[in-house]
Amino acid sequence: MYRFLLTPRWWGINLFVVLAIPFCVFMGTWQLGRFEDRVQSHEQAEKQPDPSTRAAKPLDELLPVDKVTSGRPAVATGTYADQFLVPGRELDDRQGFYVLNMLRTDSGKALPVVRGWLPGSASDAKVPAAPRGEVTVTGDLQASENARSKGVDVRGGLPGGQLGMISAATLVNLVPYDVYDAWVTLPKPEAGGTGGAMKPVPAAAPEGSGLDLKAFQNLGYTGEWFVFAGFVLFMWFRLVRREAEAARDVALGLVPDGAEAGSEESGAGAAGAEESSGAAGPEGSETGADRLEAGAGGSEAGSDGADVGPVGSEAPAGSRDPVGSQNPADSQDAVGSQGSGVAGDVRAAEAGSGR
Repeated sequence: MYRFLLTPRWWGINLFVVLAIPFCVFMGTWQLGRFEDRVQSHEQAEKQPDPSTRAAKPLDELLPVDKVTSGRPAVATGTYADQFLVPGRELDDRQGFYVLNMLRTDSGKALPVVRGWLPGSASDAKVPAAPRGEVTVTGDLQASENARSKGVDVRGGLPGGQLGMISAATLVNLVPYDVYDAWVTLPKPEAGGTGGAMKPVPAAAPEGSGLDLKAFQNLGYTGEWFVFAGFVLFMWFRLVRREAEAARDVALGLVPDGAEAGSEESGAGAAGAEESSGAAGPEGSETGADRLEAGAGGSEAGSDGADVGPVGSEAPAGSRDPVGSQNPADSQDAVGSQGSGVAGDVRAAEAGSGR
């Protein structure tokens, strides 16, 4: 009954199922691992002290930025150079912008430093100038932003002197020197412009270290992949069952679809036969009627000959036996021919008497 599983069509189905189920299970397990990693990192971050309370270290010792060094106080010395404004940044439920200056260090690279936040629009804002000369800054270390970071504007088209994303990849196109792949935010406020003193920008938690929406998305993807695996298995059993039932019906001679198709073909054949008989019926009837009329005419001619026969010459007695031994159709022909001969003799006798 299950020999159909060895057909080429079912070989393809079985191969798909064998590959799809492990793949779905693997993807579900991987997403579950991502969620568990986020939970563990979140628990570890809660157990550890606030990174900003730890001792400051030189910038080069904390690079590259990772989950451990993110938020740690970093020390750098240099002179301020170019200044940029980063619009569309929210602080305390208010819209404003960051004030960012490039600190050129002795190594030749520049470190982006967010000096503070000001409310309002960055287009017509008056920003206090950065300190002149060599300065030493201590700020909370942050990794370069990306398109998924909060507040980032990737649409472009900003006016000159404004920046949508704080990252080395963006700044390297705006300044003629190398840029560190990190930035720092000053924890203490500076004297501000028209909006008052610039407020310090708090350090953000490293990406992927908390139980945010993305963490629960991983948990949701885990359930989806396991559901896909169960669906593939369910559909395979359903197809096998339907195919087995069809094979059993064929073995028992119960094929509803074939029987219905046969009855439909028989009905179509009967309808065609009726149409053919209906179309040819009148002509056949007329032909039969003509034949009956011809036979009747021959019979009348034969009877006329029989009536006229005694007037002329009587047919020999032996000539009647062959006529009786023939079938009805041949008898009619024979009688008609004899009647015609007798009629000819009568006409000849009348012609002679007339003379």
